[in-house]
Amino acid sequence: MFTGIIEAVGAIKAINVNAQGARLVIATNSLDMSDVKLGDSIATNGICLTVVDFNSGKGNGSYSADVSNETLQRTGFASYKVGSKVNLEKAMLASTRFGGHMVSGHVDGVSEVLAINNNGNSIEYWLSMPSDLAHYIAEKGSVTIDGTSLTVNALAENGSKGKFRLTIVPHTVKETIFADYQVGTKVNIEVDLIARYLERLLTKSEPNKQTPKSNISEAMLLKAGFIK
Repeated sequence: MFTGIIEAVGAIKAINVNAQGARLVIATNSLDMSDVKLGDSIATNGICLTVVDFNSGKGNGSYSADVSNETLQRTGFASYKVGSKVNLEKAMLASTRFGGHMVSGHVDGVSEVLAINNNGNSIEYWLSMPSDLAHYIAEKGSVTIDGTSLTVNALAENGSKGKFRLTIVPHTVKETIFADYQVGTKVNIEVDLIARYLERLLTKSEPNKQTPKSNISEAMLLKAGFIK
């Protein structure tokens, strides 16, 4: 589990493609790796990856992680290359201050930056809203973009071409890869975890529960005088 508060910006050092997917080597730059162990989770642009090897050197640390074909297909990793910058966050501790929102690190899809506008000292980003995820995205609700916990400021729904707006303050731009976004940039999106579970609970049908049959028939209604 993560909070969506980015701890450092890293970069992809190597991509080794194999039949099962790919193995990535990520340079961690300023990320504190002193408490990292094999098997730990690090959100990499919002994707929960398991550390299979690491070097905790201060300032020049790195870790390796395997990425499945499923992850390559569902996220923006397929378009990444050596040198691509990535947002990094280690898995939260029970004692961690909860500054963002509950982030699972399970990306739901890919969104696209449609427009970038200055607004005072902040920057507004309009992003596409995938039609299958639109009902999870609410004004003033939470969304995760490349691992960053953000608040949706506005919606512009128009069928499959819906979009939503994010207003990013200077600190977030400085501490994440938002400064590198351009119109057309593809980003990983994870919708609010609570919304996803609520939908499942509300729409789940009970397989053994049968709809009760009504005892009312046309003959009964005719006999009772309701129909002639």
